[in-house]
Amino acid sequence: MNVKGKTIGFGLTGSHCTYDAVFPEIQKLVELGANVLPVITNTVKSTITRFGDGEDWVRRIEEATGNEAIDTIVKAEPLGPKIPLDCMVVAPLTGNTMSKLANAMTESPVLMAAKATMRNNKPVLLGISTNDALGLNGVNLMRLMGAKNVFFIPFGQDNPEKKPNSMVARMHMLVPSLEAALEHKQIQPVVVERFRDEE
Repeated sequence: MNVKGKTIGFGLTGSHCTYDAVFPEIQKLVELGANVLPVITNTVKSTITRFGDGEDWVRRIEEATGNEAIDTIVKAEPLGPKIPLDCMVVAPLTGNTMSKLANAMTESPVLMAAKATMRNNKPVLLGISTNDALGLNGVNLMRLMGAKNVFFIPFGQDNPEKKPNSMVARMHMLVPSLEAALEHKQIQPVVVERFRDEE
């Protein structure tokens, strides 16, 4: 399904090292005619890392989408009943946020937006980026993989020798994954050897 004219929520969580891979995909969605509403966690906004200043990332996403970032739970709540989304994307999705989503917790704007979208029986597309996908968080990943209306950008181990529990989505597959999710389909294969992308 074409994304033109669709209203897409786009949630970012605190996997700062992944933003460079995610931002070109946000720009693609805008170029394809989607109305992208950015939703961010407090970590995105307030953290300064070697990958950049949080405020700069927020400014970039607002400029790219033409929309103000939704940065509180109160601002995110209307995305369910009053401002329905065609799909909610969360990319990158950290292990921390993944565990909370899998256990029905709502403690950030991104989680509120995702749960509000699920409440409307609309798809939620997840792009994981976590060092713990094959560790203690594995149970949460599997719970979400079996959840209704939850879909994934294909993901795989990004550094199996040095970080054997780590898995990251192939962010360059976000658009085709979203097109499938809009039809309530999971793009396949979903588990891939991501590290080969960088060889």
